[in-house]
Order: sequence, then structure tokens, then C-alpha cells
Amino acid sequence: MKSKYQGYTFPLRDSVQREKVHFHNRYGIPLVGDLYLPRDRAGVLAAVAVAGPFGAVKEQCAGLYAEELASRGFAALAFDPSFIGESGGEVRNVASPDINTEDFSAAVDYLSTRDFIDPEKIGILGICGWGGMALNAASMDTRIKATVTSTMYDMTRVNARGYFDAADNADARYETKKALNAQRTADYKNGSYARAGGVVDPLPEDAPFFVKDYYAYYKTERGYAERSLNSNDGWNVTSALSFLTMPILRYSNEIRSAVLMIHGEKAHSCYFSRGAFAGMIKDNPYAENKELLILPGAVHTDLYDQKEIIPFDKIQQFFLTYLK
Repeated sequence: MKSKYQGYTFPLRDSVQREKVHFHNRYGIPLVGDLYLPRDRAGVLAAVAVAGPFGAVKEQCAGLYAEELASRGFAALAFDPSFIGESGGEVRNVASPDINTEDFSAAVDYLSTRDFIDPEKIGILGICGWGGMALNAASMDTRIKATVTSTMYDMTRVNARGYFDAADNADARYETKKALNAQRTADYKNGSYARAGGVVDPLPEDAPFFVKDYYAYYKTERGYAERSLNSNDGWNVTSALSFLTMPILRYSNEIRSAVLMIHGEKAHSCYFSRGAFAGMIKDNPYAENKELLILPGAVHTDLYDQKEIIPFDKIQQFFLTYLK
């Protein structure tokens, strides 16, 4: 299957230009992104770094969001996080709560040094699993002036507790650790890394709705991308290990900058945003610039690419308000 728009899942409008850029994080891992800019720009711009969903690449949702933001006057950088897509890092197809949080700050490093971008007007936007990474970055990096999360997953919560916290007990976590560490041994002996598989294909008739939701995006012309892990062979099986013991949102209630969290009411994942928002505003003296927006009737992947549902006017106004 080939993407419709020269490797991308969305068209590039005439008013926006796209350029490939290269930068690196503080671990020295080279990162690759697409910088979207309004063609008719004047003066310095506010900028937004965009990443996600978990297992997707910049040619998918992140690029769609960045292209839209550029059409509204922002500089927007859609980037591949470490170990996936065009970005560097060995071994491939792994995720890290530490390094992938750092990737957002690396994007801020890069944007801060461009002469047509105001370093005091930089925000970030994380989709799905990178929504959690974005919140984590906002709790660490004081240069981030505003953060948007869209259809957010807390990857540490889902790995350590299971979906809907159904496996939130020590015995269940122990069995998961046993299985993953046995796979480590097998991988080392084999000299290669077993892959978990992307979105299941063919789709079983009795698949739960959220699996069908993912299939409709990642495995069809709508959202398929050649480098996307979810569209193809998935993450390394052992990629989940560090997420079992490293919760990423421990200090989210110390975020002083503005945060807008957006989720679909009917999304299986909505509980992640509800829980993360409650934790972020609890005992936070800076809670007044935090907002949770629940979209009636929307499901998880509606916020990947359905422009009539994604509240871009709201996102634009949020960034205009706080990137000043």
C-alpha cells in the first residue's frame, strides 16, 4: 500500500511550505523533522513542536497537525522521536519514557535557534502516547510556554496497569516482567529483536471497537505510512519494559505553563486524559491556565485526522493566548 500524497497521509496546501530539518537531542541521537511554515510570513513567528501518536511517524498525524498550524501562521515542527521513522538511535523500534520526553526538549532547542522564531514563544503538541510525553516535557522544560495534548495516552499507566487498570496488581506486573525478561534473553541469543506486530491484520470479527478504530486508520489508505510501526511490524516486544517502573507524570502538578488537554468522549482512552488532568491540577497553584476539553461523540482516532472534529480553532486561540 502506498500513501496518497508522496509518502504523507494528507495534502500540502499551497499556502504552506515544508522543509526537512535535522537536529539532535542531548544524548546525541540525531532527529529528523518536517518544518512547516506559512509561505507568506513576516517577522518572527511563534512555534509549536508536534509528535505522535505512539507508533506513528511524522508523515501521519503529527504532520497533519503541523501543516494546519502553519496555515494559521505558526512555525510547526513535526518530528520523528528517537529510534523510529527517519530519526536515529540504535536499537530501532524501541521507546523510552526518558529519551522520548527529551526529544520534545530537543525540538525546543532547535526551534529556539532559528532566527525567524521567537524563542519566548514556543509550545508543544503531543498526540496519543506522545501526549503523555508532552506533559512530562512541560513539567521539566520551563522554555515550553504552552502545551496541547490530543487523545492522550499515558504509556506508563497502560503498560504498568493494563487497559482500564485491569491488571493493576503486583502479581500481574510480575508476570509481565517475567515474560519480557525471558524475551530479552531470547533476543540476545538470537542477535535480533522480536517485534510485537503492529495493528492486527487481518482484523478478527470479534475485535473490540478500539482495535477496529486503529485498523481503520493505520491499515487503510486513510492513515497507512511505510515507516509507521503501527502500520507494519510494531515495536520491539521488550520496548515496554522501562514503562513498567518509570511513571512519567509524577510532577505534572508542578507545571506552571498553560495546558490544553483534548479528548473524545467516546474514546476508549478518555480515562487517561481525565486522570492526568485531575493529577495535574491537584494542589497546583497554577491550575487556572489548565483546561480539559471533552468532545461529545468523538472516538480515539477521530482526533488523528478528522478535521471537522479536531478543534483547530480552539488550539489556535490557545497558542495565540499563551505564546505571547
